[in-house]
Amino acid sequence: MFSYIVKRLLGMIPTLLLVSVVVFLFVHMLPGDPARLAAGQDADQQTVELMRHELGLDLPMPRQFVRYFQHMMQGDLGTSLRSKRPVTTEIADRFMPTLLLTLTSMVWAVVFGMVIGIVSAVWRNKWPDRLGMTLAVSGISFPAFALGMMLMQVFSVGLGWLPTVGASSWKHYILPSITLGAAVAAVMARFTRASFVEVIQEDFVRTARAKGLSERVVVIKHTLRNAMIPVITMMGLQFGFLLGGSIVVETVFSWPGLGRLLVDAVTQRDYPVIQGLVLLFSFEFIAINLAVDVLYGVINPSIRYK
Repeated sequence: MFSYIVKRLLGMIPTLLLVSVVVFLFVHMLPGDPARLAAGQDADQQTVELMRHELGLDLPMPRQFVRYFQHMMQGDLGTSLRSKRPVTTEIADRFMPTLLLTLTSMVWAVVFGMVIGIVSAVWRNKWPDRLGMTLAVSGISFPAFALGMMLMQVFSVGLGWLPTVGASSWKHYILPSITLGAAVAAVMARFTRASFVEVIQEDFVRTARAKGLSERVVVIKHTLRNAMIPVITMMGLQFGFLLGGSIVVETVFSWPGLGRLLVDAVTQRDYPVIQGLVLLFSFEFIAINLAVDVLYGVINPSIRYK
């Protein structure tokens, strides 16, 4: 197991290198002049050229990338053109609100999604199954921004129960986490149901029932562990999606997280921040995939890594 983890960690290096190249080229293809934005719209051409030299934009593209990569390997992602603060500081200030919102959304989405999926699989083709899958299809089909605005209209504007802006108390997490986790809960429900239906038809499950074991024991002890491996894969992918794809929800609720930071950076052509955030999201997906692979061996000891 240890050697497998070390190999995967070493394998992250070329992946991150490739991502950094793609992100660097993509950012430099965006319209707009970073030097002009950094100097200000009212700056004269001489000031703009001085700013371009300070940012290293007057160097050839390969030298710019080498300089950027060297700084990145030292933990320096550059300075925000908008706030003049280090990009690492900008990201660090916004990371925890996004992480807490993601964890909150993921917890309730996994719990409700798995419960609905298991109930639908056990009572397949009966009314609990139809009701659960109707809710799942509704959760997938309903756009996040529309759900967020509807929840704000009902619970904030209409009833006045919950706040809509900010992240200072637990009440601020309720509406954004429901909005963000609704689609994940729906996906988890459908995926859990499909996995359970497949496993529950296996011979070892029929043998357990033939021994006279209760349905609860059959579902929890014999079916759950074997059905969890593909479900955990989906959980990891969905967690990465939530952590890096909460842009719409954070915009709707004015959430002070990474999604809002990325939107502001793209709007204001803050290239260093865009590069830093995309690299962070890429690293998160790679790390989550590694964690999921390690969990395989914890859930199913028969899996061995070579």
